[in-house]
Amino acid sequence: MNSPYDAILVLSFGGPEKREDVLPFLENVLRGRNVPHERMLEVAEHYYHFGGRSPINDQNRALIAALEAELAANGPNLPIYWGNRNWHPMLPDTLRQMGADGVTRALGFVTSAYSSYSGCRQYREDIARAQAEVGPASPGVDKLRAFFDHPGFIEPMIENVRSALEKTTAAPDLIFTAHSVPMSMAKTSAYVDQLRIAAKLVAQGVGIESWELVYQSRSGPPTQPWLEPDICDYLRQPDRSSQVVVMPIGFISDHLEVVFDLDTEAQQVASELGINLVRAATVGTHPRFISMIRELIVERIQFGPDWSVCAADCCPAPTRPTAPRGRDMSRP
Repeated sequence: MNSPYDAILVLSFGGPEKREDVLPFLENVLRGRNVPHERMLEVAEHYYHFGGRSPINDQNRALIAALEAELAANGPNLPIYWGNRNWHPMLPDTLRQMGADGVTRALGFVTSAYSSYSGCRQYREDIARAQAEVGPASPGVDKLRAFFDHPGFIEPMIENVRSALEKTTAAPDLIFTAHSVPMSMAKTSAYVDQLRIAAKLVAQGVGIESWELVYQSRSGPPTQPWLEPDICDYLRQPDRSSQVVVMPIGFISDHLEVVFDLDTEAQQVASELGINLVRAATVGTHPRFISMIRELIVERIQFGPDWSVCAADCCPAPTRPTAPRGRDMSRP
């Protein structure tokens, strides 16, 4: 395949890998933000609950290994690099290494399926900032398109929801969760619309007409409106079913926010209420999802940017409050 690209770059949020990494990692996440030290320590406890190691880096290593095998078997034969926003391997270091290896132009795969400031535009800003830091030796990077409705993303979730439904009795509620964001961010992007499209496709795939989209991992002061309802508040509503299947449709892997906010906190609330909560797995390294990434790469090589490129003014940064506020510090 004749490709104008000579590498693939996987971009992700990053996470600590041992207890000593937690506070430096959170300081990276919070750089330039007026967040109380007490709030940082509160979120640090989420990581300490799991020994200070976030699952996300290991999950990205597994994804890269699976994608390398996919490209080796089916092409295009391109090397894969990996850079994070907040923890090693840091994006500037990765771009520096790519330049040293002779890479001039790469395709970037971001571990976020949806369009929003934090899930798309901020990664583009990260790339530009890292390129400026590295200088002329830095390669160009073109981001692959959002994949929220791609069959390679939807089909594994249908399969995983079906497996979860088999662990319930009667007619369970089907709940989709996604990361809450400030309303000011939601209003300037297609985030909620894309989530609803993906949820509808998955629900149709398992033959369920009635479902709910709720949110998790909210941060920020109570005075700042964020997307609601929160998963735990939803579970506490009266007349809730005693059987619930939760599909974290907003995430591609079972990282810290899934295993803490859902498997720990939401599961505890459900247990207290006598609810059998079964959490469906994310797509992870499902073979269909890995083949989807290759399809996105081939699509861009064969057809060029066209409609798949983000507009220059898309998904602007949200309006930030001037008062001290919390900030989610564990999202992917």
